[in-house]
Amino acid sequence: MLVAVIDYQSGNLASAARGLVLAAAQRGITADVRITSDPDVVARAARIVLPGQGAFADCARGLASVDGLEEAMFACVAQGAPFLGICVGMQLMAERGLEHGTTAGFGWVQGEIAPMQMGSARLPHMGWNELNFTPGAHPLLDGLKPGDHAYFVHSYALQGGAAEQIIATTDYAAQKIVAMVASGNRAGTQFHAEKSQQIGLTILGNFLSWVP
Repeated sequence: MLVAVIDYQSGNLASAARGLVLAAAQRGITADVRITSDPDVVARAARIVLPGQGAFADCARGLASVDGLEEAMFACVAQGAPFLGICVGMQLMAERGLEHGTTAGFGWVQGEIAPMQMGSARLPHMGWNELNFTPGAHPLLDGLKPGDHAYFVHSYALQGGAAEQIIATTDYAAQKIVAMVASGNRAGTQFHAEKSQQIGLTILGNFLSWVP
């Protein structure tokens, strides 16, 4: 199984790749995990992972700046390859982002990425927070239980999302924050799955086993 970890100079790539390798080993899955910006490799991938950290606009520009990369990713996903966006990779799935101006997203999930309004609470939202979800809501959540913790680092979040596309949330400063989304063969985690220890490895392993 060829798993393409998209390289668009967003950082966090090695950590995501290591997490996928560990998750594959735990499940006994033979996976060829490659960090790549080569459109030909992406076009042949069985699964695509888009990590991301930093600003929405910068990540969108970085992805678009690699000739043919975005097009290859879109085509591969359109043909049915499962996709997982992590942190800003998930945010890019939305219709638009409002960080550093208005920037178009992929439009794969409803809503926009807007600044979190936390009052006097500290931003970025950083650290371990529990996941709230309905057991059985999605295959990526198999093996987890509500209240399991994942590691978050972000100041922007999905707002105006569609209820049927939101599969997990978290609470921060008495507000509900979207933690995971899914639509068809495309899913995303606002938290860093690759930094979320065994909970994250379980999600990554579920992704590698997922048949949308």
